[in-house]
Amino acid sequence: MTAIELLSPARNAAYGKVAIRHGADAVYIGALRFGARADAGNSIADISDLVRFAHLYKAKVYATLNTILYDNEIDDAARIAWQLYEAGVDALIIQDMGLLRCELPPLPLFASTQTHNTTVEKISFLEQVGFKRVILSRELCLHDIQKIRQNTKIELETFVHGALCVSFSGQCYMSHFLTGRSGNRGNCAQPCRSSYQLLDANKQLLVDKAYLLSLKDLNLSAYLLQLMHSGITSFKIEGRLKDLNYLKNITAFYRQKLDAMMEQSEFCASSSGRTTFCFTPNPHKTFHRGYTDYFIEGRKDKVASPETQKSTGERLGWVSAVFPQYFVVETTHPVSQGDGLCWLHPQRGLEGTLVNGADGKKIFPAKPVQMTVGMEIFRNNDFRFEKELAGESADRRVRVVFELSEEENGYRLSVTDEDDNTVSSFFDAEKITAKNIEKAQQQIIQQLGKLGNTVFVARQVRFPDDLNCFILTADLNAMRRKLIEQLETVRLEKYRAKEEVRQESDVAFPDKKMDYRGNVANTKANEFYLAHGSTVTEEAFELQFKPNQSARSTVLMTTKHCIRYQYNACPVKQKKKNEWKEPLYLRDSRHTYKLEFDCKKCIMKCIAND
Repeated sequence: MTAIELLSPARNAAYGKVAIRHGADAVYIGALRFGARADAGNSIADISDLVRFAHLYKAKVYATLNTILYDNEIDDAARIAWQLYEAGVDALIIQDMGLLRCELPPLPLFASTQTHNTTVEKISFLEQVGFKRVILSRELCLHDIQKIRQNTKIELETFVHGALCVSFSGQCYMSHFLTGRSGNRGNCAQPCRSSYQLLDANKQLLVDKAYLLSLKDLNLSAYLLQLMHSGITSFKIEGRLKDLNYLKNITAFYRQKLDAMMEQSEFCASSSGRTTFCFTPNPHKTFHRGYTDYFIEGRKDKVASPETQKSTGERLGWVSAVFPQYFVVETTHPVSQGDGLCWLHPQRGLEGTLVNGADGKKIFPAKPVQMTVGMEIFRNNDFRFEKELAGESADRRVRVVFELSEEENGYRLSVTDEDDNTVSSFFDAEKITAKNIEKAQQQIIQQLGKLGNTVFVARQVRFPDDLNCFILTADLNAMRRKLIEQLETVRLEKYRAKEEVRQESDVAFPDKKMDYRGNVANTKANEFYLAHGSTVTEEAFELQFKPNQSARSTVLMTTKHCIRYQYNACPVKQKKKNEWKEPLYLRDSRHTYKLEFDCKKCIMKCIAND
């Protein structure tokens, strides 16, 4: 059977453990430096603690070292890689090819989505230079993925849920241009979530102050089986900076979806243990900007949310009446005190209020509101749901079977887990003939089954039908504790993966020349590409430009999001006559950006214009 991995984000070790308890087969986490989320760094000690916890479930921990590196940093990054190896992580996620010219630990390397993994040629190259897995570009469709699978053997990972970068990953320079905070350095200021004006060639206003680059959130839950059959073996959830309830809810949602599919297919989970939940997962109840399946079936829907860059939550219904003290919402969802409701006002954008009270469809807001009949109402904070998630919301257990037998001077107890690991020990214990055989046997089952503070659950306790011994509670507890400690040790020892031996070929890089979009920021990376037949003509954008320095004619973003398509002005897909005088421009409070449309490749470029 093909093992499928559900991969969740870990802001820190505590979050990582929560993700695993809620069904993640693996988590990804950043070290103190050089991760693509600078605000989500962690100590080696904390990562080591997470690794031990994860490996008890045969779950994996991947460490991110996926920023571009400067010359004075790359040796430090290599040292951290060795520290992560000693901590027991299962792989390194990297972007900077300069690391391949360093002495790295024998760990699998995953090519970050920041390496712009869009073509068979690029992914084949990464495979041949020693990468074990590639994290695919979010913009790929099923056909693209199938083509990659047919022409490579490398492991394929893809994002299935969470926030979307408007630009191709690794190809966005807007944040550094504006603020000096680079996405390729793990510190994006998210200018795509800002508002812009859209202007025509005469600088006449077409759209005023809209979130023209802000995309909806990705949700590919309807495509999981198709993605499996297309060759994806790791399904990734975005969100190392999201809150704990998001992590619980979304991980649980995908765990349940995958488990239901695996019951009727040739696929299986890549880790051990079954997860039970104390709530019903619902992705509409946690942070999202509206959902999109993006381009998984090609361009078919509008992917941006220009009205707001904030979370809208689940749609409740529409306003049917407005009164001074309350309003009426036509909905089938019960509303509670403490809920947060929101709506889009045509002039003021997203507005909202807390609920002071509700009487059926009558909603009593915490403040005066201005709304009209017909407005759609959303709930972006479900008080009861959040409270439900705040407690112990999931339990994950590895199933074991105990087997007790009587020997001459005591008892032998063995335990076998669901992965067929077995440990057995003899216990010298006083033999007492049971006065009540049934009661004595029930005590054996009850005491050996007390595994509450472990990762295990007793599926069965076996012993001979004619066993008529009474075993002291203290003896049973001691037997159980010793055996479980031994089983944990065996699981951890057997888990240890083989060291990865990378063999780098002299295969040629697909591009003979690379400009700043190659993100080459150190000498070792330059040497790497030169050794593979590619000349770096420009150093990384971050080394060339200071914030707000003129970068006229430089492409700051390359994206499949198309503003013309968003506003029904696409001459190809929508076959509409474009009445806008082009070129088009975006404008913020400081700069103007020219938009260039490449209809053959179906992409849009955002170019510095001043």
